[in-house]
Amino acid sequence: MDEIKQLISKELRDFEFKFADAVKSHVPLLDRIMHYIVKRKGKQIRPMFVILSAKLFAPTIEEGTYRAAALVELLHTATLVHDDVVDDAYERRGFFSINALWKNKIAVLVGDYLLSKGLLLSLNNKDFRTLQILAEAVKEMSEGELLQIEKTRKLDIKEDIYFEIIRRKTASLLAAACAAGAWSVTGNDDTTQLMQKFGEKVGIAFQIKDDLFDYGTANVGKPTGIDIREKKMTLPLIYTLQHAPVDTRKRIINIVKNHNTDKDKVAEVIDIVQKSGGIQYAKEKMIQYRDEALEILHQFPANDIRNGLETLVRYTTDRTF
Repeated sequence: MDEIKQLISKELRDFEFKFADAVKSHVPLLDRIMHYIVKRKGKQIRPMFVILSAKLFAPTIEEGTYRAAALVELLHTATLVHDDVVDDAYERRGFFSINALWKNKIAVLVGDYLLSKGLLLSLNNKDFRTLQILAEAVKEMSEGELLQIEKTRKLDIKEDIYFEIIRRKTASLLAAACAAGAWSVTGNDDTTQLMQKFGEKVGIAFQIKDDLFDYGTANVGKPTGIDIREKKMTLPLIYTLQHAPVDTRKRIINIVKNHNTDKDKVAEVIDIVQKSGGIQYAKEKMIQYRDEALEILHQFPANDIRNGLETLVRYTTDRTF
C-alpha cells in the first residue's frame, strides 16, 4: 500500500486538502464533526482508484478528477455514517462512530449533509456525467442492501443472488470510482464503461475477501462470526449449505436462525464451513474475479500507473485487515 501511495503522493496530498475544504461548514457543531471525520478517515482506497484510473489515461490530472474523488469519498462516508445508525454500531475503524458520540439524530443529519455536499460539488461545477455515475452507484447500493435484508429473513440466498447483492452493495461504488476517474480525463464512454467493469470485478473480489475474514482467526477489526450473528448469507456459508448433507444443512440453518448469539454454536458453524471446503471455494472465486479485473487492466499500455493499479487490486485480495 505504501508504494502505491508514494506513486500518487502529490495527488493524495492535494486531494486531502480539497476534501477537507469540501466538507467545511459554518455551523460550529457540524464543522467539529467534519474535522473528526477527516482526521479519522480510512485507507482511502476508493479515492486512490479514482486518481489511478485517471492517471492511467492522462499523466497530469485536473480539478475534475479531484472533484470525482471527493464525491466518491463524500458519498462513501455518508453511507458509513448512516450504516452505523442502522446497525447500532458504536465503533468505526477503531474509533467511536458519529452516532456513538453525537447520537442518532445528529448522525443521520451528518450523513444527509455529506450527501448534499457531494451533490452540490458536482452540480456547481457541471460535472453531470460524474454525478450520474455516482448517483447510479448509490441507487445500486441501496437496492443491494434491501435485497440482502429481504433474503436474510428467509435464509434462502443462492449463489447467483449473493453475487447480485455484493455487485450492487459493494462493487458498484468501486466501479463508479474507476469510471468517474476515467471519465474525468477522457470524456470517453467506451473507456469509462470498461473501467467501470474493471472496478466492479475488483469490488466483488474485495467483498469476498471481507466475507472470508469472518471465518478466520486474525484480528481484522471485527469479531469473527459476526456475519453469522447478523444472519448474513455469505459465499462460504452458501457453498456449505449447497453441499452439506440434509441433517447438517438443517443444523446450520437452525443455529443461524435461532442460536446466532450463542458463541459456541456460531463457532460450530464456522468449523463446519471450514471443513466443507467453503473457504477454499470462496478463495477460488475471489481470485477468479481478481484475475478478470487484471485481464481488463492489461488491455492498457504497461507503465508505472498500471503497475500501481495492479498492486492495488492485489492488495484488495491479499490484505490481512
